Amino acid sequence: MFDTMTMTKVVGAGCGSLLVFMLGGWAAEIIYHPGGAHGAENQAYVIDTGVEEAPAEGEGPSFEEIFASADAAAGERAWSKCRACHKLDGTDGTGPHLDGIVNKAKAASEGYAYSPVLAGMASETWTPESLDAFIQSPRNYAPGTKMSFAGIPRAQERADLIAYLATQN
Repeated sequence: MFDTMTMTKVVGAGCGSLLVFMLGGWAAEIIYHPGGAHGAENQAYVIDTGVEEAPAEGEGPSFEEIFASADAAAGERAWSKCRACHKLDGTDGTGPHLDGIVNKAKAASEGYAYSPVLAGMASETWTPESLDAFIQSPRNYAPGTKMSFAGIPRAQERADLIAYLATQN
């Protein structure tokens, strides 16, 4: 029943079906995406959903307002992003320990080799506002820092993390 000719016909039918589906997908792509573009920048019209766009950076509540309602328990969850390099037990890891960091002098962990830019800030303190700026984008706050972390973009998450760090002495 299943000789070589029958198997050849079955495989040929399967390949032919796949070819038809591929050509159909290609044709649909041309019809529904003129020019082959997938981006929204080539849309012919915009549908107004009534939802306003997200506020631009700088708009919205200030850090002080966000920090006043910060949740240290949520900050403990955010701490998981920091835990790989930092410790809260007074010993340094890849990064300096962060216990008691809020309102502590910058570059104050004895024995830790800070980058020159942070060592130059040793006369300043880590206020909640300066921690917020640093955690948002370490490279922008201290260009040349050894910290390779990209930062935490959400203001509420940063405020929660700083509230959690403020409880660690």
